[in-house]
Amino acid sequence: MSAPPPVSPSEDDDAGMRKGLPNYGDAAFSLFLRKAFIKGAGYTDAALDRPVIGIAATGSDYNPCHGNAPQLIEAVKRGVMLAGGLPMAFPTISVHESFAAPTSMYLRNLMSMDTEEMVRGQPMDAVVLIGGCDKTVPAQLMGAASAGLPAIVLVTGAMLTGSHRGERVGACTDCRRYWARFRAGEIDAEEASDVNDQLVASVGTCSVMGTASTMACIAEALGMTMPGGASPPAVTADRIRIAEQTGAQAVQMAKDRLTIDKVLTPAAFENAMRVLLAIGGSTNGIVHLTAIAGRMGLEIDLDALDRMGRETPVLLDLKPSGQHYMEDFHHAGGMATLLRELKPLLRLDALTVTGRTLGEELERAGPGFAQDVVRPFADPIYPQGGIAVLRGNLAPGGAIIKQSAANAALMEHEGRAVVFESLEDLATRIDSDDLDVTADDVLVLKNIGPKGAPGMPEAGYIPIPRKLARAGVKDIVRISDGRMSGTAFGTIVLHVTPESAIGGPLAHVRNGDRIRLSIGAREIALLVSDDELARRAKEAPVVEPVAERGYRKLFLQTVTQADQGVDFDFLRAAKMVGKVPRS
Repeated sequence: MSAPPPVSPSEDDDAGMRKGLPNYGDAAFSLFLRKAFIKGAGYTDAALDRPVIGIAATGSDYNPCHGNAPQLIEAVKRGVMLAGGLPMAFPTISVHESFAAPTSMYLRNLMSMDTEEMVRGQPMDAVVLIGGCDKTVPAQLMGAASAGLPAIVLVTGAMLTGSHRGERVGACTDCRRYWARFRAGEIDAEEASDVNDQLVASVGTCSVMGTASTMACIAEALGMTMPGGASPPAVTADRIRIAEQTGAQAVQMAKDRLTIDKVLTPAAFENAMRVLLAIGGSTNGIVHLTAIAGRMGLEIDLDALDRMGRETPVLLDLKPSGQHYMEDFHHAGGMATLLRELKPLLRLDALTVTGRTLGEELERAGPGFAQDVVRPFADPIYPQGGIAVLRGNLAPGGAIIKQSAANAALMEHEGRAVVFESLEDLATRIDSDDLDVTADDVLVLKNIGPKGAPGMPEAGYIPIPRKLARAGVKDIVRISDGRMSGTAFGTIVLHVTPESAIGGPLAHVRNGDRIRLSIGAREIALLVSDDELARRAKEAPVVEPVAERGYRKLFLQTVTQADQGVDFDFLRAAKMVGKVPRS
């Protein structure tokens, strides 16, 4: 009787195809069985002895932001093979902002769990994370941070801009601008339909500094992408070349055992916070950074973030805080151009996925060139960071505002509260001619926080009441415990913590209450006494939402508040080891 075919030896019993073997009680048989099955796909022993590089594939017909995923996977595989590795693509959940109900944020943590378990449960020495649309990059970073392997991010890249009647347009700031014009009666249905054809000119993520572009820039600032990886548009040769380089670098990371904890350090998060402020980034970036840091046992210090914002101006002239689009940022040199201007404020010793420090990568990037998209430090488009952190009796746990996209005339404002109890209440009354509202009032929307909606939807961008929009009103102070798209603009207070659905003070705001907003004092105050608030809470106690089964039950039982990243409590690190930035 002949002996079974030999199992190829390896330098490491916990690498490549030997990694994470199923438990049959006989490791040699487990490997024998694994290799037998994979050889059914035509692999040879020579291929199977190489470092294995997983590729988290998030393409989906429901996700046009990831429409170039097949081309990126092909290029990553080419880079892996050129560097001597074995590429293995595998699917995970794909989440698109416009196609996920009730909100893509509701599914972010599920995608992070999917990513973590597939990275843990399949043999790979490193993983390439292909993400793009808003919640996919943070979900992948959260999952990879928990899994602990060498990991590198490849974003899908921004879409190209379109043209409408001679005007350059791009999703999604211009989507909101034209929709507001349609609601105000400034354009008709025919023009709205025409511009709808032009706003998204190709596959890829939003072409402005929305959440997807913000997370792309943050990923590079964290050191998690190849240098220059944030800005190339989705449908360009530059994006494909970055993909090939990403595959090759993943092999090197596997050989060097450059695990994710060596990159996602306190210094890296501090750099990411600086970049978030300097690009006028999406307010969602704070929630996502907090969640990623929480997986590493780090807490984001919101007060320190606000202090950083006072010395970190907005330098990137990009919509919605500025005028340009992501392809312009790429043509201006991308993140290297921005990081040069921020250099005195950065932690240049932070390690990146290349194995070099951020400072070393900036030196390799060269001196730069003349351009007008990234402003010099001495001539910013906004003198402070794009995001301010607010405190007060309405938000004991904090709230935020994107001050660089707000109306300067409303930054110090006191007004009468016009309250909407829920999304349904808002939909029913916001366009009524009978709504008792003026431009000096403050719109308050409750129950759109992590548990309230659930999933903390981007409904914080409360529309201007139709009768005010038709009268020419372009902005009004708005407050909620929800989020808004990074592509949105206006004087909008978000992430009020604790949320109304768990009994936060926001739950007890009533029509006619006076509310004071002071960005200068970093205050959001309900001008009602503590005794009166206590009386209201006793009179109308809040009953937290529950669910009988499934993912919704898990979500409602374990989701944290905005100041902890809206992650599930059991997914955060078992022990918090410090705050970011460190004092």
